[in-house]
Amino acid sequence: MISVKILGTGCNKCKTLEKKVRDLATQNNIDAEFTKVTEIEDIMKYGIMMTPGLVINEQVKSYGIIPKEEQILNWLKGN
Repeated sequence: MISVKILGTGCNKCKTLEKKVRDLATQNNIDAEFTKVTEIEDIMKYGIMMTPGLVINEQVKSYGIIPKEEQILNWLKGN
């Protein structure tokens, strides 16, 4: 199982990113555990200055943008 964290305080971009990543994981039968990180102090521990942030297996993959679906899927598959 992979660990997926969505970093953000609940803005529309954060919700969009979470839905996109969840949908991709479901559609591709990827076993993922999702966590929402909403506290500013916890988000800052990842060294990002803009949300939404996407962390997969404790590696920051993106922040401040909503990545393309192909890119998210590659990250989910470990590429």
